[in-house]
Amino acid sequence: MPHNLSSRIDTPTNISLSAAVTVADSLEYKTISVFLVLLVCCVGIVGNIMVVLVVVTTRHMRTPTNCYLVSLAIADLTVLVAAGLPNVSDSLTGTWIYGNAGCLGITYLQYLGINVSSCSITAFTVERYIAICHPIRAQTVCTVSRAKRIITGVWIFTCVYCMLWFFLVDIQDGHVQCGYRVKRELYLPIYLIDFAIFYVIPLLLAIVLYGLIARVPAPLPSNPSQEKKGEVNFCQKTLKFGDFKIAFALQVTKMLAVVVILFALLWMPYRTLVLINSFVSTPYLDSWFLLFCRTCIYANSAINPVIYNAMSQKFRSAFRGLYSCHHFKSLVTFFVLPSLKVKML
Repeated sequence: MPHNLSSRIDTPTNISLSAAVTVADSLEYKTISVFLVLLVCCVGIVGNIMVVLVVVTTRHMRTPTNCYLVSLAIADLTVLVAAGLPNVSDSLTGTWIYGNAGCLGITYLQYLGINVSSCSITAFTVERYIAICHPIRAQTVCTVSRAKRIITGVWIFTCVYCMLWFFLVDIQDGHVQCGYRVKRELYLPIYLIDFAIFYVIPLLLAIVLYGLIARVPAPLPSNPSQEKKGEVNFCQKTLKFGDFKIAFALQVTKMLAVVVILFALLWMPYRTLVLINSFVSTPYLDSWFLLFCRTCIYANSAINPVIYNAMSQKFRSAFRGLYSCHHFKSLVTFFVLPSLKVKML
């Protein structure tokens, strides 16, 4: 996915999203590319930072599911900062300006963010399946402490796995581009493994688990007339409370299912292009389609906070509370403190 990698035919093209030189140098392409990337990245960076802040600073938001969402938000931030923002300078200058260390580090962070994002989605999918289909077991399995241990394991595994990229990329073309140092034939097995572990398997697992979740019957609506007549006994009230918990869990699950669906759809253009270019003799590298693929990838890392705000009342309230709190503090800092200093003088 890294934008900085060379798009020459003799290099692997599964991740290369660089545009052809003639189009990339045009003012129209540069303007649209920079505008789209900056817009998506700014929205995504602000949104994902807010997700992290509301979960960390709000006690009732510290749930196992939200722990995975924090991991996903940090991974998406890594993608936007390491892939999106350098793409702006690359579009403006047409050359790689970060040196060999930047080539290695930025490529590593790009893959780290992409792979952790996929693993985080898989983790909360499994957590949702256990919470809905095995609610009794979930009381001991789906805990915040266990979620933190799983997230730590995911990041450690992915950090080690992505170290492979330190040996696969290097500065090329007279320090103009950051590209692969191996031929396509040597890289193909690595790509296929990466494609299977971080895209195909998570989506297949999500299809199976969300299919099983969909089979769980929705809670029956309550009968107000019975409640008025006092015909609802203690056991029925207990069941009603349990149904409320199931209904809330299903609502959260629907939100996360949308996250998974968008992950599949927004990564599909790039993954399809990569799959085709890995086997054809002449890769398809249309500049505008490559820009479309890049924008979809960045949008995937930016859209999740929008989904949380649209589909979760808790996140909406937490976002408003975070904004109000910081807005109030800024007003106090700007207006009250200077007046106090004047009075003291």
